[in-house]
Amino acid sequence: MHRRAARWLGRIVLVAAASLATLLAMRAWEASRAPPLLPWHVEVPRELDATAIDRIDWAGWITHEAALLDQVDAALGADLPATHAVASNRYWPGSPMHRSRRDEDWNRSYALEPDGPPRGVAVLLHGLTDSPYSLRHVAQHYRARGFVTVGARLPGHGTVPAGLTATGRADWHAATRLAVREARRRVPEGPLHVVGYSTGAALALAHALDVLDGAEAPRADRIVMLSPMIGVSALARFAGVLGWPAVFPAFARAAWIDVAPEYNPYKYNSFPVRAARESSLLARDVQARLARRAADGALADLPPILAFQSTVDATVSTPAVVAALFARLPANGSELVLFDLDRRADLGPLTHRRNPSADDLLPPSPRPWTACDYSNAGRSDAVLVERCTPAGESVARLRETGLRFPDGVYSLSHVALPFPVRDGLYGLAPDPGDIPGVHLGSLPARGERGVLVVAAADLARITSNPFFDEIVARIDRAIDADVAPAPLNAPAPAAPAP
Repeated sequence: MHRRAARWLGRIVLVAAASLATLLAMRAWEASRAPPLLPWHVEVPRELDATAIDRIDWAGWITHEAALLDQVDAALGADLPATHAVASNRYWPGSPMHRSRRDEDWNRSYALEPDGPPRGVAVLLHGLTDSPYSLRHVAQHYRARGFVTVGARLPGHGTVPAGLTATGRADWHAATRLAVREARRRVPEGPLHVVGYSTGAALALAHALDVLDGAEAPRADRIVMLSPMIGVSALARFAGVLGWPAVFPAFARAAWIDVAPEYNPYKYNSFPVRAARESSLLARDVQARLARRAADGALADLPPILAFQSTVDATVSTPAVVAALFARLPANGSELVLFDLDRRADLGPLTHRRNPSADDLLPPSPRPWTACDYSNAGRSDAVLVERCTPAGESVARLRETGLRFPDGVYSLSHVALPFPVRDGLYGLAPDPGDIPGVHLGSLPARGERGVLVVAAADLARITSNPFFDEIVARIDRAIDADVAPAPLNAPAPAAPAP
């Protein structure tokens, strides 16, 4: 019996080894035939690591960042091939997308001060391959509501895609800690909100779990998540294997999942294997920690979470947001908001049957957290209805919103949630005064193949949110709930001395 089991185990090992060898051979062959990597794929900026970030203050980080971007400009200016001195290349100084063309470079960290005394402070953490640009509208709204806003550029971002080949989750955690420390330094009293988009949401949650575990760090009063990266695809889990052939210089292209033209001024189009692996490890670590802390009852001390998610998301797992995070939360004032597909869209047989609705995703009520979704009132109704089931209740409350999907739009997407339709880069109806060099969200996507630098599939994916104002309204309610009102019988301020 033992010999038979050993033989079967040996066969399984041989099949697995043969499959792995075949996969690596295919990756090596693919890499050998791929176009050569360009300077922004091989020139790795000298970022600070986690240890150095933990030792530096915000002013030092800003100084480092400025020097880093100057270093990138100098390196690419010297090595840029003439064939890539084209308008569609963000790294060519003559391109309208080059960072020197704008007064405000949203590739950099920032701190925005309100006009009057601060009522609170918000930290904003962007997503993978992104930059602080992605949460600028949310940051500006917090500022308008009297909050100081601190937006951190995560190491490896905002420079060149090669930056993501030498940084990872430890460095991103350190940048999160730095931003939270700076936020509390600027506003010692008042609510602290940590806002995260995609990978930034996982970092915000990880920071809250660190505090639960006894880390000496400021505690957030609320976490706000947009398209949170709680779970990722199976491909990302095993992405590290795909890069193994890159140990040989001839197969350096294998270290990249995608190598694409860099026409976006605030986001990388190229995607290294290391970034996929680091994001997967971050998500898996957060899930494991949530499970452990839920088992010992410690999640009762977690700050309330306000999360926004599309029911369909090609980048992160919507079911994981529900099952791995919200299904474990206690009654602490958390709220999940889901945006459904336009079920009225006339797509006929072209729609996958597996596309879930909010009802498919949510556990049965009553739940210890509030669940809301935006969906069609009926299959023939264009107008969306908001359905909210408050924590502890079983009956949904309905509100007619007057909202509808724009013509030709059948769903939101992972990348759309933090951007209003007026955003100059990603918006469906971009503000003419907001000109980042190109309007990606409103380009026509019909024509002959091979004409555009950008892939037609990228243009078809919606990149702005026609329901952004609903997100802002919920953030406003969270602000109003967290900002302590002035006492009714508070003494009048002392008159200034003559």
